[in-house]
Amino acid sequence: MKRSGRRLAVATTVAAMAMSLAACGGGSSGASKDGKVTLHVQAWKGGGAEPANVAEINKAFEKAHPDIKVDFEYITANDTYVQKLQPELLGGKAGDVIMVDTDKMKKWGASGYLADLSGESWASRIAPDAKPFAQADGKTLAMPMELIGIGLYANMDLLKKAGITEVPADWPTFLADLAKVKKAGIDPIALPDKAGWTGSSVFQASGSTTVYQKNKKWDADFLGGKASFNPDWKSSLEQLKTLEDKGYVNWKNELGVDEWAQGPQDFSAGKSAFWYQGAWQVSNIKKAGFPVSFAPWPGGAEGTKPNSMLFAGTMWGVNSQSQQGDAAREYVKFWSQNENLAKYLGAENAESPFSDGITPESAETMAFTTAFRNGRYRILPSDSWYAAAAETETGSRIQAYLLGKASAAQTLKDIQTAASAK
Repeated sequence: MKRSGRRLAVATTVAAMAMSLAACGGGSSGASKDGKVTLHVQAWKGGGAEPANVAEINKAFEKAHPDIKVDFEYITANDTYVQKLQPELLGGKAGDVIMVDTDKMKKWGASGYLADLSGESWASRIAPDAKPFAQADGKTLAMPMELIGIGLYANMDLLKKAGITEVPADWPTFLADLAKVKKAGIDPIALPDKAGWTGSSVFQASGSTTVYQKNKKWDADFLGGKASFNPDWKSSLEQLKTLEDKGYVNWKNELGVDEWAQGPQDFSAGKSAFWYQGAWQVSNIKKAGFPVSFAPWPGGAEGTKPNSMLFAGTMWGVNSQSQQGDAAREYVKFWSQNENLAKYLGAENAESPFSDGITPESAETMAFTTAFRNGRYRILPSDSWYAAAAETETGSRIQAYLLGKASAAQTLKDIQTAASAK
């Protein structure tokens, strides 16, 4: 889609202002009277319900760098975070170190807000398949903190009541287990989808096995015009409808349940045998007191092993306008070290994005991590066709499909259009 001349002019002006501010040495922090440098760090992890061991790592950093004081600011994720930082970046008042994801890295990097970190010692350690998510125009603009899984949760106590001893690994076994659970009088699975995230994500998780085990280069083929969603993703889409056809899910009800607040509460309360969410919830679910397992979505044919699906999650970027650039780079470098990053990965139950990284082991995530270590995984292409806008549109189109308002063919066509948008 072409941008209008007015929009292009505005974008050019914003970028020019950002570069001008950077050249003038703007920023938010300075040295105190005692000679200590105060480093302002902004993030959507490290507070609220997701402390993620950030405070512990910050404390260790300050101990290792007694001349630097970390002024950490937790900000609620998503819209709240963007609405706060966007004007602060424009005005040269944002933190010295700011948390980003791939989408924010690209947008803020294009406006000149992020420093080029390509020459940092840790940049060469980033795993090859994780590197594209931290780069733009050939430059490394952020340090990836994690590759975080999204998959199937299982309440092992409830499965045991239905005579099931392990989490299913393929689609036929999954359907059979859901039938056993339902027969035992237990709600089989919860897939809350009010925001459209769960339907879209399960669709992607299923495709991580059904599509990518057949063609690991599907993303490149799609971007090159050599692959399409119909028919490649048809079975992944139809799995969602099958769950309702067999009586395991009522999508009309699920579309009224919030996946971020009510979903975790309900599963923690033991209201369903299975649930779908990200690995960042494992630590909270463990507090419920029942044995839980987190595994890849079992979408493949009988006898096959599923691929794990991961998301290139949080990253640290350095504000190009920071007056404390050296201290900011030192902070990011500290986080890149395995012994420090492991504390964050352990809290998030995530995989390391570095080739020589250490991924903490957990009994709850063993099935998921085993698939990752065995090379059975796929990272969501949030750096290309599955960026934020396409993800949102995909979720909306799948919701319409699940309510019977669109056919599978039309839905796949609409998803392809969203994924092809520039």
